[in-house]
Formats: sequence, structure tokens, C-alpha cells
Amino acid sequence: MDSRRFRTLFSITLALSDGLMLALAFTLAYRLRKVVPWPEEARAIGPFADYVSVLGIFVVLVMGVLFMMRLYHLVRATSRVDAFYTISGGVSLGTLLAVAIASLTLKNSVFEVNLPRMMIFYAWVGSILLVTLGRWALQQIRRRLQSRGVAQDKVVVIGTGEVAQLVIQKIEGSPFLGYKLLGLVAERGLDAPAQVGGYPVLGQTDDLPRLMDELDVDEVIIATPEADDDEMLRLISYCQSERVSIKVFPDVFELMAAGVTIDDLGGLPLLNVRDVALRGWKLTFKRAMDLAGSAVGLVFLSPFMLLIAILIKLDSKGPVFFAQERMGMDAQPFLMFKFRSMRADAEAEGPGWTVKADPRVTRWGRFIRKHSIDELPQFINVLLGDMSLVGPRPEQPAFVDQFRRLVPRYMERHREKAGVTGWAQVNGLRGDTSIIERTKYDLWYIENWSIWLDIKIIIRTVARIVFSDRNAY
Repeated sequence: MDSRRFRTLFSITLALSDGLMLALAFTLAYRLRKVVPWPEEARAIGPFADYVSVLGIFVVLVMGVLFMMRLYHLVRATSRVDAFYTISGGVSLGTLLAVAIASLTLKNSVFEVNLPRMMIFYAWVGSILLVTLGRWALQQIRRRLQSRGVAQDKVVVIGTGEVAQLVIQKIEGSPFLGYKLLGLVAERGLDAPAQVGGYPVLGQTDDLPRLMDELDVDEVIIATPEADDDEMLRLISYCQSERVSIKVFPDVFELMAAGVTIDDLGGLPLLNVRDVALRGWKLTFKRAMDLAGSAVGLVFLSPFMLLIAILIKLDSKGPVFFAQERMGMDAQPFLMFKFRSMRADAEAEGPGWTVKADPRVTRWGRFIRKHSIDELPQFINVLLGDMSLVGPRPEQPAFVDQFRRLVPRYMERHREKAGVTGWAQVNGLRGDTSIIERTKYDLWYIENWSIWLDIKIIIRTVARIVFSDRNAY
């Protein structure tokens, strides 16, 4: 099946699923209000046929809000947390509008009915849950189909350097995205190899119009962030003339501009490129969340942590806890606590990265590292104020001194407290992974902080712990 036709069909199926789930939620809400006499006995609830007009208004308005929020515009990938958050907002607004319109249009008419508050509440909660469930099920079907090659988008990557290789890795590691990589296109005048990452180099950028026409390309990913503006405009114009979707890997300025805010100097507008989102009352709120989360975590997990301590002692000689100097906010050193997962003499020859199948890791240590259980004592650091629940991961002073000379803007990670978990970690960048990529994720988090982002990261961290982290060893 053609990918464009598949997207259209999927969007229609999504709309039908939403309509069915909203109608089911409303019907269940009616039945619940009839059956459950809480908080008081239901009054004047007639037969369900009397509520059909309200049902119609409810379904149409909620789906209308979801449409306005572009939830029927097919996106390639989105997290379940983001999807639930967006659906909750759309259903909430749609429910309020439906109640208001139904009250105004049906009042003093032959269709006038009593709308119990609990019935509205049941319909609201049920709609959020059922619409989310229906969309999740359809997304799973879509992912399975596209992972098996059904209706995949034919994509070409422009570039043959490190960025292009990173894009290839992402495509290969995420078959559910629905991409079929045809090959790469080298920059004009560049002596490129015949293959990159196992994919053929199809030609140079001057050949792009011909390649898009011959190969029936659906999407072009421009992975040449070092290209100048004229070259970038030329590539984009080629793609636009062929009506091909375009994605551009951002350069350094675009990464910084993601956090742009407008300030003024005596009436003169200035662009504040490297702003920090976490200021003022937000700092107080984040600290309150850290205190509450770490205190609750230590209290409820204390029996489990005691069991882990006993197992560590039985597994190998040495202390239960491992304390190591790390660099936190403003590059100030502090002692970070972890459950010991290596031999007591693991760093006798100096600090080093933990690698896959590291012989220094104990038998029990491998398990607790895989499930991030060794991180639990860091709740103590959070309670003491050295760390936050969410933030950039702290590094050892020796590594910080090394990275600050190699990675642009690396020290800007230290504008916020280090975190037990972070945006880079939940996106798979932990352990022996690219420090440049981790820095990009950390800087994006610092410049785009929000309460919801912290909650989202915590939820995704718990999910990764439950299903194990493939990057932990």
C-alpha cells in the first residue's frame, strides 16, 4: 500500500476509533450513574434514548477539539506520556464545551434532559482513558505493520559524515518509525565513499531532483549542519519543487535558538539566546518536589533498600554503599551515594567508564545496575540538596576537566543541580554513549524546563526501570 494512502486510511480509522470510544464512555457513564448511588441517589434520570442528543453533541465537540489540536495529523513518533497529556487536555475542553452547548441548546426544548454532575464526571474520565487506550492499540498495529515493511516512507539522507551516520543508526534502531532508507546523497564536490553504514551513496546534491523523481522519494533528511545558508536553501528548494517532506538536522545556532527569549535594554529589544528556564518561584517549586519525592521514596523503599544491602554484603566483600566525588551545580564537588555494584578495588587504577561485560562489576551488581537499583541511595543526595530528582547526570571531576575542553558549552550543564535521572537518560543516553549528544539533551532540558517535563521524565524513568535499561551495564 502507498504510504500516503496508508496515512489517510489511518487518520480515518483514528477518527472512527475516537468516536466509538467517546460514545462508549458516555454510555458507561450513564449506566454507572444509574447503578451507583453516590454521592447521592440519582434524580430524574430517564431512559438512555433521552440522552442521544447530548451524546451526539458530546462526541462531535470533543472530536472537533481533538481535530483542532491536530490529533488526527499523523505524527511519526510521540511518547505515551505526551499523548495522554494532550488527549486529557482535548477531552477536558471538549467536555466543558459539550456541557455548555447542551445546556444552552436543549433548555426548554423537547430534548431537555437532566445532566447529573457525576455522569459528566464519569464521561470525562472514561473518555480520557478509552480514547487513550484506543489510540494506543491502533499505534501498536501501525508500528507492527510498518516494522514489517508495510506502507513505509522512502527516505534519502543528504550527507555522508558523522551526523548522517547517526541518522542511519536512529532509523535502523527504530523500524516502527516507518522509514525505508534508500541511500545517501553526498555534498556537491565531495569525494564520498561508495557506501556509508551499508547504504549506497546515490550521487551528489546536484543529482537530487533526478533521484527524487526516479526513486519516488517521500522524505529527505538533510544531515549536513555545517552547510551554509545558500546551500541549505538550494537543497530545500529542490525538495519543495518535488513536494517531498523535508527534515533538517539542526546546527549549533539552531540548538541554541531553541531557548531564545526576548529581553530589553532601556527599550532596546535583545535576544537572550542562552536563557535558563528554571528561575524564581520555579526553583522553590522544584525544591519542594525534590524534598517530597526523596522523603517519600526513602520511607517507602527503606525495607527494599535494606534487602538490597544484605544481598550486596552476601555477594562480595566491601561496603554496601559507594561514595564518589561528582561535580554538581556551579561545578561544585559533592559526594554522590550509590549501592556498590563493583568490586571494592574497582578504581584502584583510577576512574574509568563502565563498559559492557565490565569484569569489575559483581554478579549481583550487574542486576542492580540493569534495573538502576544502585541509584536509590541518591535520594539521600536529593534530600540534602546536592542533587535534584531530575537534571543532568553528574560526572567525576577528571571527566569534567576532560569534557570541558572537548565539548562546546559543556560547562553550561552545571547551571542546574545534577539529577538522579534526566532527559538524556530517558532517551537512551547513559553509560558509554556520546557525551556530545548527552550535552545537547542536557542543554535542551535546562533551557526548556517545566513542571510537566520533570513529571514526564520521572514517569519514563520508572517505565525504563520496570522494563530494564538496555544501556545500563
